[in-house]
Amino acid sequence: MENLVDFYNNKRVFITGDTGFKGSWLACMLHSMGAIVHGYALSPPSAPSLWELAHISEHTKHTHADILDSPTLQKKMQDCAPDIVLHLAAQSLVRPSYESPFATFNTNVMGTASVLDAVLSTPSVKGTIIVTSDKCYKNTGEPYAYKESDSMGGDDPYSASKGCAELMTHAYRQSFFTKTGQALASVRAGNVIGGGDFATDRLIPDMVRAFAKNESVSIRNPTATRPWQHVLDPLYGYLLLAKKLLEEPASYNKGWNFGPMHQETHTVGEVVKQFSTHWNDSSIYLDTNVHPHESAYLGLDCTQAQTQLQWQSKLSFTDSIAWTAGWFLKLSQGENAYSLCMQQIELFLSLHGKKRNP
Repeated sequence: MENLVDFYNNKRVFITGDTGFKGSWLACMLHSMGAIVHGYALSPPSAPSLWELAHISEHTKHTHADILDSPTLQKKMQDCAPDIVLHLAAQSLVRPSYESPFATFNTNVMGTASVLDAVLSTPSVKGTIIVTSDKCYKNTGEPYAYKESDSMGGDDPYSASKGCAELMTHAYRQSFFTKTGQALASVRAGNVIGGGDFATDRLIPDMVRAFAKNESVSIRNPTATRPWQHVLDPLYGYLLLAKKLLEEPASYNKGWNFGPMHQETHTVGEVVKQFSTHWNDSSIYLDTNVHPHESAYLGLDCTQAQTQLQWQSKLSFTDSIAWTAGWFLKLSQGENAYSLCMQQIELFLSLHGKKRNP
């Protein structure tokens, strides 16, 4: 198999949402492989942000604009003339979707349509990946690992918007992409964690902020169970899939799950306990207020990626927590954010028997 690092060297890649947590890590990983990265996004969704701390715009060509601005998006994509498009721009949180359902659907559904239209108007694009969410599935509440053929759904606006984006991606693929010959896939990752996530109302960032101030952290649903994984694991899977889309589009034009090894899931309480061991004098308390509905259990069956892509996560649950905690602790001690990302990317690629470009 051709080295993934060699494949991306000098490839032109267009990322929407590069100012977000996952988008910033993806831009770093692609830059480390020698890709020519073009980013397109609004301002970072948090302050501080990984995008600003790591000065990622110095290593990419970035456009500050909205994916809903279709004329600008199409022009910038055509100017870039990318080989590959990775669409990550989104309203990415469940609880804010209750507060702003229209904006959530507008960004996650119509924004995705805007990206797909832009791709169809850009002949250079050979492969496109639409990043949705593990929450796109119709959740029954049972301890079941969802596979790619399961029904789309969602009881909250965020989850429903991601299910809609999946259905729309399928419709675009069948109606238009098969005619242009451009490959189109969608990906659904588990709950990703990693250094540089500063989002409000996410478990790890909430703990980092509280522990840094020697405060107790509020936990809403300690028994809620999720497929936790380090951010580099699914991102590597996306890049592997994009490579396959260019080489054998007919075999890989579909939806894909990327989750932790052995369909492993852990409760919020387990995450908190494991993460807390990396800080001293940390404590938690249960938030007993009434909160909007969130699914109690979510798991992913990643057999398709394991058998057809030969992909599986490299970092265990314990390792994922340790890498995440280590990143934040070193940042608090004055280490450079970009260097921390590059160190972890190099170590991660070595687990795959690959080396990043110097």
